[in-house]
Amino acid sequence: MSPAITLAAGEASQHRPLIITLFAVFVAATLVITVWAGRQTKSAADFYAGGRQFTAFQNGLAVSGDYMSAASFLGIAGAIALFGYDGFLYSIGFLVAWLVALLLVAEPLRNSGRYTMGDVLAYRMRQRPVRTAAGTSTIVVSIFYLLAQMAGAGVLVSLLLGITSDAGKIGIVALVGVLMIVYVTIGGMKGTTWVQMIKACLLIAGALLLTFLVLLKFNFNVSDLLGKAADNSGKGSAFLNPGLKYGATGTTKLDFISLGIALVLGTAGLPHILIRFYTVPTAKAARKSVNWAIGLIGAFYLMTLALGFGAAALIKPDEIIASNKAGNTAAPLLALHLGGVDSNWGAILLASISAVAFATILAVVAGLTLASSSSFAHDIYANVIKRGQATEKQEMAAARYATVGIGAVSILLGALARDLNVAGLVALAFAVAASANLPTILYSLFWKRFTTSGALWSIYGGLVTAVGLVLFSPVVSGKPASMFPDVDFHWFPLENPGIISIPVGFLLGWLGTILSKEEPDTGKYAELEVRSLTGTGAH
Repeated sequence: MSPAITLAAGEASQHRPLIITLFAVFVAATLVITVWAGRQTKSAADFYAGGRQFTAFQNGLAVSGDYMSAASFLGIAGAIALFGYDGFLYSIGFLVAWLVALLLVAEPLRNSGRYTMGDVLAYRMRQRPVRTAAGTSTIVVSIFYLLAQMAGAGVLVSLLLGITSDAGKIGIVALVGVLMIVYVTIGGMKGTTWVQMIKACLLIAGALLLTFLVLLKFNFNVSDLLGKAADNSGKGSAFLNPGLKYGATGTTKLDFISLGIALVLGTAGLPHILIRFYTVPTAKAARKSVNWAIGLIGAFYLMTLALGFGAAALIKPDEIIASNKAGNTAAPLLALHLGGVDSNWGAILLASISAVAFATILAVVAGLTLASSSSFAHDIYANVIKRGQATEKQEMAAARYATVGIGAVSILLGALARDLNVAGLVALAFAVAASANLPTILYSLFWKRFTTSGALWSIYGGLVTAVGLVLFSPVVSGKPASMFPDVDFHWFPLENPGIISIPVGFLLGWLGTILSKEEPDTGKYAELEVRSLTGTGAH
């Protein structure tokens, strides 16, 4: 174990009461909010969409809270600290992705649906098969994204509490899972939204403080900061140029293109982001909330540059890797170094930033779990199993049971993924969302001829292709940093399947429609077109 990590663990153990107090205060505060919101949650509209009572600014803050996940804070800072320019590509990809969501999806989706993505797809197609497909896809994408948050939680809390055993890390993952189940089952969308708003404020404040301290250290001279980062990385000028991670071979260049496509197209298909558009009263508010989110998210991703390059400048790369192979602890270690490794301020800053990151994880897992349990209850249970005959009470009970089931699965998988880079795991979720959900949403909204067969081919084809390629990729086996490093059954060379699976999703949607004998319902499409563009008849 490197000296800095030993000191970090020492400082953490010395100030463990402070650290545990900060964690406990946040968890207690959010649980109080959740219980309060649970008392206000009386109908399905309250549980799924927060009663559509949130303003554009509140929803923009919650959307940014949902989006700025542990991957943003921990994974991107770590990727930049270890790979310089190539790590920074995550920041750009996550930010540019919002333009696709704003220009293509936010307003039409808000106007066309009610609670879930399945509402939009089922509007002009056969309800049961399309809702089953939409529900399945939503749950799979959410579980991929949950993996990243669980991995981040395990890394973070073990660093702070000095837990090194695998059993201890798995225990932390289980604790996060239990907390997220409590948030969603009690608070629904109202509780989750308030938790996300608080967490967004904390995360932006934490990132702003670290950015200010990093720049202060270098007298606000960005050139000095980058120069020191390049020197300290041991890679020299290569650290500031493209190619350190994604330029060594033709395969890594292709992996970079695949990653970029997945990041840019994935946001518009992420279920936990899509359902946020239903929490505002009007389409205009949905559009405004996306504008607010872009401003907040843009500012935050600019700050991840200072965090990543600051960590590279102030901490040796082997120290970061010794703490976590994938670099996920770079931001908390940066806080420790900025405050002083052997000082009280260092320990306080480390504890505060880690508590913020933990808050980030809890809020995002709650949003993801809500998206997947809502889709199960509303699409699969109420409209497929009960054929639209379920009462609101039965539907909400089904959502709560689904929350427990999804929580259990994500705890199990999160324990396996605890050593993977969280930004990379999120990129996989983006690839699956862009392959299965985005083609179907765009075809439904903008292609008159699109049919039920096309929707099923697109969702299932994109989903199976993306998940299949991930299972046989270096992410799962064949590399020291894989989920199963001791075995090797990978044959797909890329870490991100987007470059193959996204075109397959679009192609299968087109092919399924062309080969189908089903006549599209042009009257329903005309209704959907008017509704999606004007909001007439929207819920």
